[in-house]
Amino acid sequence: MKRARVSYGGLIQDATEVEGKVQLHDGRLVEETDVVWLPPVEPETVFTLGLNYADHAAELSFKAPEEPLVFLKGPNTFIGHLGHTVRPSDVTFMHYECELAVVIGKRGKNIKKEDAYDYVKGYTVANDYAIRDYLENYYRPNLRVKNRDTCTPIGPWFVDKEDIEDPMNLKLTTYINGKVEQQGTTADMVFSIPDLIEYLSSFMTLNENDIILTGTPKGSVDTKIGDEVVTEVEGVGRLVNTIVGEDYK
Repeated sequence: MKRARVSYGGLIQDATEVEGKVQLHDGRLVEETDVVWLPPVEPETVFTLGLNYADHAAELSFKAPEEPLVFLKGPNTFIGHLGHTVRPSDVTFMHYECELAVVIGKRGKNIKKEDAYDYVKGYTVANDYAIRDYLENYYRPNLRVKNRDTCTPIGPWFVDKEDIEDPMNLKLTTYINGKVEQQGTTADMVFSIPDLIEYLSSFMTLNENDIILTGTPKGSVDTKIGDEVVTEVEGVGRLVNTIVGEDYK
């Protein structure tokens, strides 16, 4: 089942996908443009992976890391499907990152790889924009790179883990104004979902609605004001986002 959180008629409510439309909690069917989309889950701790695809690391002239390169993301960064991401006026390179987002389903510590999927609730799509102008280096992305307001669209749908047969074999695709600019597969992750859950839980407790953004493959290019960016993960969803300037209201 594909589920979402939306605002309709001034009320926040749960919704599901039915034949390409949005079914509200009271059973009404509406178009996706009739609602305001919210992140499909309310994030708790959010972990973001750097250089977790070997081809992306090579694209940036780096070797793949020997252990997960993880940093945290604040809840202020998240916006929903069909939302607008602000491009600062002083930057020269701001690129998308199409990512599979893993949502944790229950509390756990010292989780073994073979048990990792028992702690997964489901999946969604994230687009984790990065502003390279502010980057100190790829091993130490500072707050201005990865924690800016509106710079992490997520959604539209939350998909139960039972509905994804193999999350480690999903196609990822990004379109800019309808043109394919990025293609990859989760099979190329350096550290798999079980690897990441085992690693993170070895030193901290994971909780329900913690989210792991698992990284992006090669193919990130600059985006401009007015660009429509679509990030898609096979079987999980198609997330649409538009780049706007600082004067957007």
